[in-house]
Amino acid sequence: MSTVTTGMPHAVGGERSVPSLIAAVQRLRAEIGKRVVGQDAVVDEILMALVAGGHALLVGVPGLAKTLMIKSLADAMQLEFRRIQFTPDLVPSDITGTEILEESGGGQRAFRFVRGPVFANIVLSDEINRAPPRTQAALLEAMQEHSVTAAGQTMRLPEPFFVLATQNPIEQEGTYPLPEAQLDRFLFDIRVGYPTEVDEVAILRATTGAKGAPIEAVFTAEDALALQQAVRALPCSELLLQYAARVVRATRPQEGTGPQIVQQYVRWGAGPRAGQALILGAKASALLAGRAAVSPADIQRVAMPVLRHRILPNFAAEADGVSSEPIIAALLAHVPVPSSATSA
Repeated sequence: MSTVTTGMPHAVGGERSVPSLIAAVQRLRAEIGKRVVGQDAVVDEILMALVAGGHALLVGVPGLAKTLMIKSLADAMQLEFRRIQFTPDLVPSDITGTEILEESGGGQRAFRFVRGPVFANIVLSDEINRAPPRTQAALLEAMQEHSVTAAGQTMRLPEPFFVLATQNPIEQEGTYPLPEAQLDRFLFDIRVGYPTEVDEVAILRATTGAKGAPIEAVFTAEDALALQQAVRALPCSELLLQYAARVVRATRPQEGTGPQIVQQYVRWGAGPRAGQALILGAKASALLAGRAAVSPADIQRVAMPVLRHRILPNFAAEADGVSSEPIIAALLAHVPVPSSATSA
């Protein structure tokens, strides 16, 4: 990891050194590596989403260790973890909680609210597209508001609150795809691909022999909150804010500023929330790399996970087999990068 340069906030809240927090993230990454072989880019994007204070959607075919990756992250953090297996019969109260009628020793009856699994720091929503829309909406509302309203009162969720949802892209029968407006609640859409041959051999070696060393908890809730504060404090120049805005606006065919592929294949482009996600993701990328300011490369690094679920291809794109990813690559090549875009 590169050395933290002058200009980065040295401490958060007057107590924690930012370099020491970044070192804790490196230890966290090493602990996850005890169980997860390869997938370094995926782990990096999960950590970026965590320190940026956002939620992440992991999309990949079965058997690529999506759930294991999230469980390993939870085990390496001193945070409360809950897993929700989404199924077609799941109802909102299974997530948020429900009221039960209790009878006291004196014969008096009263309702008591029993909190659901969403009241945790890290919530794994396994196969989120298998639950009906109203159940999905119950979770997504909690993601947005960081609170649950039930039994006539609003209850805050614990902080930090981080939702990691998984989705299988090939089994679509009997599923309920997330609407675009709800997908926008996720900071990142992370794609989990097949491992390389070397990594696959290492997976076979690690999973068919003796059990490895247990994961040690090396990261706390205070560490996560302090890093989220440090991300917000990291400087980003006006030129880079303009660059992020131009990238987002180039996704909209109505603007006419994007490449020809946008005009040809995009039905709807990304909204302003995408720009916010670009900047926060870029700040997280810079911070975790030990740099004191955001660079254009940081925005380009997070553009794919930020934009791939916020660009809606049209029917022509579907007919020609064009996904959002080549569209994003084309617009990044099209939008000029500021020649001088470093923060003071």
